[in-house]
Amino acid sequence: MPPTAPAGLPIREYILVALIAATVTFLFTGLVRKFATRIGAIATPRARDVHVIPIPRMGGLAMYLGVLGGMALAHQLPVLRRAFEYSLDPVGVLVGGGVIVLIGALDDRFELDAWTKLAGQVMCAGILVLFGVQWMEVWVPWGGDAESIGSVVVLDRNQGALFTVLLVVVMVNAMNFVDGLDGLAGGLGFIAAAAACAFSIGVLSSTNGYVGAYPPALIAATLAGACLGFLPHNFQPAKIFMGDSGSMMIGLMLASASVSASGRIPYPAFEATDILGLLSPLFVVAAVLFLPVLDLLMAVIRRTRRGESPFAADKMHLHHRLLEIGHSQRRAVLLIYLWAGLLGFGAVSVTLFDTAAVFWIVGAGLLLAILVSAIPRLRSRNQGAP
Repeated sequence: MPPTAPAGLPIREYILVALIAATVTFLFTGLVRKFATRIGAIATPRARDVHVIPIPRMGGLAMYLGVLGGMALAHQLPVLRRAFEYSLDPVGVLVGGGVIVLIGALDDRFELDAWTKLAGQVMCAGILVLFGVQWMEVWVPWGGDAESIGSVVVLDRNQGALFTVLLVVVMVNAMNFVDGLDGLAGGLGFIAAAAACAFSIGVLSSTNGYVGAYPPALIAATLAGACLGFLPHNFQPAKIFMGDSGSMMIGLMLASASVSASGRIPYPAFEATDILGLLSPLFVVAAVLFLPVLDLLMAVIRRTRRGESPFAADKMHLHHRLLEIGHSQRRAVLLIYLWAGLLGFGAVSVTLFDTAAVFWIVGAGLLLAILVSAIPRLRSRNQGAP
């Protein structure tokens, strides 16, 4: 395990890095919009789309520049430089992220076929593995001695690499599938990245400076900043779309942060009798991935049952269903934000605060989210009743 370097929690430094990433993204998005318009990277309305006028895309270029700016600043800060000194994870994310943004930008302009994009995603996941971003340990609820709960399974290089590639490809496509309403993918990316960053900082605190927590926190902080800086341009009514260049980058960076944090968690640092503490990294990953992956799985099942390609487009995603029952675009997006925030930060809070209090608060939040989500349908039923 890498050494520890107690120096207090660098929360202000991570916030500064996120703000720089947000500022760079915000400033460059206008230039990218003009560039996309000039080269013809325009999203023309289709039957399954919600927007009704042509809108430029390729906003992922600006987001990547924001991530690059945040990483460059972090490298100059003595505390956050540890993320680069003990790991190649940030460099791997920059290289893999740059390649996937390029592939996404080509798709935004020329509409690449699904298999070409899939090959590119696998290649980018392979780049991450080459730089050492891969799952190493998995907690299982069996085995261990009489004083411990469960045991840790150590994956070999091939198993870890295969698991990592699978996670990256699933996450990239999940974020790509969910990118259907103005501000949806960017907001989900921000919420998920902020939750992953909070979890990594919690690990940093509980382990007295475990340097393995610096890279995932940095990856998540720069991604959160990039998403935040892009949202003012992308929230309804959007002036530019992030396109595949942005959604695939978000998926790759979220997967990288999850692998870097949860796949290498120093399990002995947690109390052996605290089952939630042991499971916390898996909870965080599951919560971060839940909504996009659920939407992805439902889409694949739906399309294959109809005899169509899993990559075929339709208008039955989660956000489309919210619109169908009567929510406006903005309300549908905010509702999905609420669900994602409750799941992501609820999972993180279990590792930081009193478990019972967290369950009560998250449970109340989920009931509220269910009620608000169902209001239009309940209202229509009451109006239709004699």
